[in-house]
Amino acid sequence: MFNKKILTPTVVAMAMFTACSPTKNEESTSEKPIKLVVVEPGHFHAALVQKSTYEEVDSVVHVYASDGPDVNSYLASIERYNKREDDPTNWNIQLYKGNDFFEKAIAEKAGNLVVLAGNNQKKTQFIKQSVDAGFHVLADKPMAINTEGFELLKSAFQSAKENNVLLYDIMTERYEVTNDLQRELSKSDAIFGTLEKGTPQDPAIVKESVHHFYKMVSGQPLVRPQWFYDVEQQGEGIVDVTTHLVDMIQWAAFPETIIDYEKDVEIGEVKRYPTKLTLEQFTASTKAESFPDYLSKDVKDGILNVYANGEINYKLKGVHAKAVVIWNYQAPEGTGDTHFSIMKGSKANLVIRQGKEQNFKPVLYIEPVNPSADYEAELTEAFKTAQAKYPGIELKKISKGWEVLIPQKYDVGHEAHFAQVAEKYMGFLKDGKLPEWEVPNMITKYYITTQALEKAKGQK
Repeated sequence: MFNKKILTPTVVAMAMFTACSPTKNEESTSEKPIKLVVVEPGHFHAALVQKSTYEEVDSVVHVYASDGPDVNSYLASIERYNKREDDPTNWNIQLYKGNDFFEKAIAEKAGNLVVLAGNNQKKTQFIKQSVDAGFHVLADKPMAINTEGFELLKSAFQSAKENNVLLYDIMTERYEVTNDLQRELSKSDAIFGTLEKGTPQDPAIVKESVHHFYKMVSGQPLVRPQWFYDVEQQGEGIVDVTTHLVDMIQWAAFPETIIDYEKDVEIGEVKRYPTKLTLEQFTASTKAESFPDYLSKDVKDGILNVYANGEINYKLKGVHAKAVVIWNYQAPEGTGDTHFSIMKGSKANLVIRQGKEQNFKPVLYIEPVNPSADYEAELTEAFKTAQAKYPGIELKKISKGWEVLIPQKYDVGHEAHFAQVAEKYMGFLKDGKLPEWEVPNMITKYYITTQALEKAKGQK
């Protein structure tokens, strides 16, 4: 809980902002220091931020949106969370609907933290205008989907600094336990050694993510907005999901290290290609019976071509890395989104696999470069450090090395990661600052994705 005696600049600003904000009812005058303003919640991630409640966050949430199915889907999710039997939430939604929703949100200043998760076409503009107006911003990825957006995002970070507010994106994959353990073990010289440099043909770090347009969320079939299939509104795959992959490459390979996009990044070979969807598949996913006019540019012979797939090969501080995103229509029965990751060290490779052999659950492996009794002894001893941080994890000897056995309690699921990100962000608000490496590395991340797209689109 926030301590009122801790008067960091940001907390002071938050208190002043709350005190000066107009209220719509008495409940919005509570002592909770964080008051959410949810803007145009077009993506289900907006609701997932509110799947949990937070000690520091007021139960009254002001929502500003255009009328339509997007906001209705968000409201239905919040209602389900409020009415569930197990640990229900208690959100009190104050809704404004109208075409001037964003102007209204800025003018009314009914809270101090803007949550953005929806159509990406104007998201960067919303981010910039929100921080200009003195709001903190917690934004779903991607915060920029093209080079123009990248330049505006840089300006937004500068404005956030000048206005003493915190701008942050929702990087849920940092909280998946195998990702976290892969990073943790890569810090051990005894287990991992040093990170290899790799080559363009054999990168030292590879992260590949497979997603699906038709999926289940919170036990319900996910209804995608029609605009989700328009790369001008959602963004291409190379600037969307790859945001997570590029983030994890930086976060794991160079933990808590400032990365300068102008000096430390070199974009190599890039690729982009479409996922092809029939009208029947589009209808099942969106409930729309026809393609909207804005998708006509992408429909050929009755098939919708969505440029959701991409590959970025690049060099980061001299290390060759590759990020790959693939979107299929629907996962095979009993499966879901999958992830593959490898970090190549001088002593061992740390590999996450999530295929049929792993029952489509991520599993972390330690695969030594030169197996020996000495290495096994060093591994066993060094692994105790990770066990102290994650009590209950164990090593299981297999033919290629070791599988890291992880207790079920650490597998909280993707949806729970949103609360973990929010809690971390609220800690930053309490401190009045982000870690010094976060902002430059967010800028670097979006430089890589947007520059890769620019290069891919320019290729013939």
